[in-house]
Amino acid sequence: MHAKILELLQAYSRNSLEAHEAAMVLETVRFIEAEPKCLLRTCTPGHLTGSAWIVDATRSRTLLTHHLKLDKWLQLGGHADGEADLLAVALREGREESGLTRLRPVTGNVFDLDRHWIPARKAEPAHWHYDVRFMIEADDLDPLVRAANESKELAWVELARVTELNAEESMARMVRKTFSSRV
Repeated sequence: MHAKILELLQAYSRNSLEAHEAAMVLETVRFIEAEPKCLLRTCTPGHLTGSAWIVDATRSRTLLTHHLKLDKWLQLGGHADGEADLLAVALREGREESGLTRLRPVTGNVFDLDRHWIPARKAEPAHWHYDVRFMIEADDLDPLVRAANESKELAWVELARVTELNAEESMARMVRKTFSSRV
């Protein structure tokens, strides 16, 4: 049913992945195969999300959002809401959350994948996000327009400083991958 997503993940799994990330890819594949409604946020065990790891042309800075609900600095991204093209989701979310209009995928391949727990809040039960991430390039001189309902703040951050704002392994892994892709 979700053949394109599974193909993307299969291609991604052929990369040299750290053991933890390889396990998350396998868990994500199993989840997609077991949950026909995995693209909908109403899928209560969890759902797929698409994220944009937005970098400048030199790959020395990334655009982060201080997420309103989670109160932490993260890459931009969001719910698939039924859209099977997760790269399109990442681009849409990047535009909506930053106001940037000239975003371009560095490649159409998955850049990173993460599975993380979202705590319960209000009427929404706790659930998993299976986050498929793409590296997106933007002009860091273009004006930013923060999505007030999503973010406390937006900032271009030097890669070397990302883990000062968010020390989670998920963020550190994307920084390492960005540094290695600059070679």
